[in-house]
Amino acid sequence: MSFSRVLFLLLFLLPLLGRTQTTRPAPGNPRAGAASPAAKGAPIKLLPGTGELVGGEFNGVKIRKLLGNVSFQQEDTFLYCDSAYQYLDRNEVEAFSNVRVVQGDTMTITGDRGFYDGERRTARMTGNVVMRDTRMTLTTPSLVYDLNRKTASYTETGHLTDPQNTLDSQQGFYDTNTKVFVFTNNVHLVTPDSELNNDLLRYNTITKIAYFDGPTRIKGKDGNLYAEGGNYNTITRVSNFKKNAKIDTPNYLLGGDELVYDEVKAYGVAKGHVSLISKKDNLTLRGDVGRYWRNLGRTKLYGGRPVVRNISEKDTLYMAADTLLSVEARPGQTTTRTVLYAFPKVQIFRGVMQGICDSLTYDRQDSIIYLNRDPVLWQAKNQLTADSMQIRSKRGRIDEMRLYANAFAVDQDTLLNFNQTKGRNMMAYFRDNKLRRVDVLGNAESIFYALEGDTATTGMNRVLSANMRLLFAESKLNKISVLANPEAKFIPPHELKPDDERLKNFKWRATERPTRRQVLGKQFDDRPKKRPVAKKKTKTTTTTKAKSKAAPKKTPAKTTKPQAVPKPKPVVAPAPPAASVLPLKTPAAAPTTRR
Repeated sequence: MSFSRVLFLLLFLLPLLGRTQTTRPAPGNPRAGAASPAAKGAPIKLLPGTGELVGGEFNGVKIRKLLGNVSFQQEDTFLYCDSAYQYLDRNEVEAFSNVRVVQGDTMTITGDRGFYDGERRTARMTGNVVMRDTRMTLTTPSLVYDLNRKTASYTETGHLTDPQNTLDSQQGFYDTNTKVFVFTNNVHLVTPDSELNNDLLRYNTITKIAYFDGPTRIKGKDGNLYAEGGNYNTITRVSNFKKNAKIDTPNYLLGGDELVYDEVKAYGVAKGHVSLISKKDNLTLRGDVGRYWRNLGRTKLYGGRPVVRNISEKDTLYMAADTLLSVEARPGQTTTRTVLYAFPKVQIFRGVMQGICDSLTYDRQDSIIYLNRDPVLWQAKNQLTADSMQIRSKRGRIDEMRLYANAFAVDQDTLLNFNQTKGRNMMAYFRDNKLRRVDVLGNAESIFYALEGDTATTGMNRVLSANMRLLFAESKLNKISVLANPEAKFIPPHELKPDDERLKNFKWRATERPTRRQVLGKQFDDRPKKRPVAKKKTKTTTTTKAKSKAAPKKTPAKTTKPQAVPKPKPVVAPAPPAASVLPLKTPAAAPTTRR
């Protein structure tokens, strides 16, 4: 989102804290709620030109009643009105109709009625009040202006305008000495490019820094901003948003405890519980620190093991690494592919599939994940390794995996034997996120064990071929089809040697398999917390207790350990004729070489 558009709205103004919240004078007591006494004011002078003057005492108070073109002066302040009461003993004036207060040549206040206290030098205006200076116009039902302090405040809503912006608030304050504008309560600011709502907004015209406190919402053409505190320097154009800051655009939602953005450099930094959500593909990135280069279309997250979460229907993919880098199209470009890089020490968790590698590339446009440098994938009891891998998805589910160079697949059966297959390359195919087939392409070599009813090993088959196919049922190895030039032999259990049970470069790496908690980390675990189940208290009567005490104690029955069933003796199977499909559930002999 363009911060220059969203945040320029803060340049203009802003009366904040109604720290001078005066109360409305009670009827018949115009001095109620006036400012605290300052130095004694000079006498208010009646200027020549008044149409009619009537003097006298009313209720024991000396009053001048003035009618028509009335004008007064006190030092650099002038008061004009259609009629007025001048209280000679109190140095005060009540003005009626077309009231106008002018101080110097920069500030003018008009209203239907006014009360001017010459001793305290305060003017209270009511009824269609308008305050103007060289920069803005303020309208409000009532206004109090302190001529000594040169501060103005209102408590009955105000509407402020300048050549480009408008602002409404319930209360406001303006200090011409400190050059600080303040708006409070139901602040609503509208600019040509954005709209702001909050309860506290302040702008210092000397430092050119705008501040806002409390929940603040900024609605712009390119997105919306929410924060609960922060400031914006209109000179350096650097913004600092704090307290649960969020930027919401049509495509992304960026959040963090603190967001700092430099509009000139188009560079931002987010710190503390940083999250970047892509609405288009349900992708969430989380970390402790995030950096954003708008002109490069790059976002980098690191610290606290950043995590990626990708939701596809009910299947969720989690990835964690030391660093996450998202690359997208630069402003004005549409040809750049959207790619996510993760490095180093990558961990993956997706339902029954887990994985690790040193670096990862996720092409979000084609839904392809590239695993580089010592990748390992586990699916149920299957382990896949290679020099590099690809995971391809369709409709949010894993469709196939491609293993390049030194591909190795290991499956552990019910008797904890390791069925092993290796080759130059492999293609693994999935259905409903379950492994159903693996094609071994080039220099295929395999050993697998024949079982009898999942209770005994009857032998081991060892097969060599140019290519072969492994078929799985419920993610368990079921059959092996030899596709070309097979060489096979069957080894009975009593002839098996340790070297026969392992293919070269075999390594079972189950201890490296990441758990969900390891991938997400404690601070990013988004599972709903289980509420402890309250135990029901059972009430027992005195009679029951008595019976229970009197009842003899039952001695627990002794349990005997089941005796171990002796393993059946290995059966040496004769060599069968040539075969292209080797079943795994029955004893099988090695097929002869095809001609």
